[in-house]
Amino acid sequence: MRQFFKYVLATIVGLLLFSIVGFLLLIGIGSAISSTADRQTTVKENSVLKLNLNSPIQERSVDNPFNGFGPFDSSGDAIGLVELKQALKAAKEDDNIKGIYLQSEYPQGGWASLEEVRNALIDFKTSKKFVYAFGENMTEKGYYVASMADKIYITPTGGLEWNGLNAELTFFKGTLDKLGVKPEIFRVGEFKSAIEPFVRDDMSEPNRLQVSSFLNSVNNHMLVKVAESRKVRVDSLKQYADNLRIEEPEDALRTKLITNVGYQDEFESQIRKQLGIEEKKKINYISLGKYEDANKPDAELGNSRNRIAVIVASGDITDGESSEGTIGSETVVEELRKARLDEKVKAIVLRVNSGGGSGQASDAMYREVELARRVKPVIGSMSDYAASGGYYMLMGCNRIVAEPNTITGSIGVFSLLFNTETFFKDKLGITYDRVKTNTNADFPAVTHEMTPFQKQVLQRGTDRFYKIFTTKVANGRKLPIDSVKAIAGGRVWTGQQAKAIGLVDQLGGLDDAIKVAAQSAKLKEGDYRIRYQPRKKEFFERLFSAFGDSEEARLQTQLGELAPYVKYLKKLRTMEGIQMRLPFDLDIR
Repeated sequence: MRQFFKYVLATIVGLLLFSIVGFLLLIGIGSAISSTADRQTTVKENSVLKLNLNSPIQERSVDNPFNGFGPFDSSGDAIGLVELKQALKAAKEDDNIKGIYLQSEYPQGGWASLEEVRNALIDFKTSKKFVYAFGENMTEKGYYVASMADKIYITPTGGLEWNGLNAELTFFKGTLDKLGVKPEIFRVGEFKSAIEPFVRDDMSEPNRLQVSSFLNSVNNHMLVKVAESRKVRVDSLKQYADNLRIEEPEDALRTKLITNVGYQDEFESQIRKQLGIEEKKKINYISLGKYEDANKPDAELGNSRNRIAVIVASGDITDGESSEGTIGSETVVEELRKARLDEKVKAIVLRVNSGGGSGQASDAMYREVELARRVKPVIGSMSDYAASGGYYMLMGCNRIVAEPNTITGSIGVFSLLFNTETFFKDKLGITYDRVKTNTNADFPAVTHEMTPFQKQVLQRGTDRFYKIFTTKVANGRKLPIDSVKAIAGGRVWTGQQAKAIGLVDQLGGLDDAIKVAAQSAKLKEGDYRIRYQPRKKEFFERLFSAFGDSEEARLQTQLGELAPYVKYLKKLRTMEGIQMRLPFDLDIR
């Protein structure tokens, strides 16, 4: 017994010491980070902003208190689009910044996000400062951003991908057949093909038609912009892709897609020449993260009595609170209500980057948009995606702004269940039996086949939600219901196509949407502040959440090309009830 108490006492003392040491270590780390944060970065004269876009690009960055702190540094974390554009705007007016060293080889962002980055870089060039791009191998996405640069270098052993865009879809029917899992599908709209991966092993003709349509729309927009920047013909660019003309860097040079073939030392010699410094002198580079620290936007700029609330919603749409990679209806409703009731907020911009999700959650947020619209202007801003449930959120706005290559539309509804009876019986030897008080007490069922009547009930519920969806589109967009049905059916459109058919009002990015909001509220430039919502986490909130990268970043790092499949399987867990989603997880490359 004495021995027992000795071990218990030793354990308690050990836990106490561990707690004390851990607490002191935490305080030490916090103090070190706080002191680091207090030391504001200074920008040296004749500096070059080194802009590395080879990271995930998301709507807003997540401040990491461990930046610059040894192994916890997050310099490779996702880039916030809002913060990036703010930095470029500051650099444009900063006399110490003479130009930009652009690294844009394989940016991990959607086409609309890259459009905003590219336009911000073009705006930076109006200051007569240079933008030089350098890379070893550039994807088409990377080249699209870099194509506006004054100088584009590729190494002699590098390459430029120029073979057209490709959208490849993944199908799981064969896997489900092998497992003995039977999907039960209820949908409205021949283009609402989100269920196709579970019931087909290839694209249906309607799906192939819509993918071809919007893929060519994105591609044509890219070609026009590249042609303008590089002073080449669109037809020539198409021929280069069809014939795989760009086999090596010299081909890209001959066709004027790049300006130089050279190594990094040659590239930096060009920068020194532009800066007017000696060859042996070190270039004053400043990274995006450091420059953001040096140029934190002044929250007091503008009239304190007038504000425009920019509510950022990014990810799959779910019920409950928002989390990383999800739009929680409770969170967005709360933010919209807060902006609606705040008398200082004169207009609201709802920024959406989502392919959809829960129908009920989308409807809850739409309701709050309607309430806000009754008292102040509400402007919708579309990012890479604002489709299905993502479009549902925005269709009640006064005006909607989208990039030409935004993916939107997908006005359709589906419900999805998996009958796992055969899987459990044949693969695991598990069977089920039941006792019921009523005929349909086991409805809906996933462990046995549903009756035809039960399936009809689910289909009627799906039909009813589709009717609600199309009716609200007609009311919000002031379109005849027949016109809405003609462009609905789950079909996906680009922003450019959506403007032509009345689903959006104008083309542009977030800054354009903010200008529309200001004009709608009769506010002049400089007479208002911009408030982004939800707020960013405070220091200690960030401290406790910063020990790991984002879940998506971890998946990408650990699984590489397998990451999308794991993400898709995880997403299946949230596909309960009526869904409004894009027909597929889209990656245009």
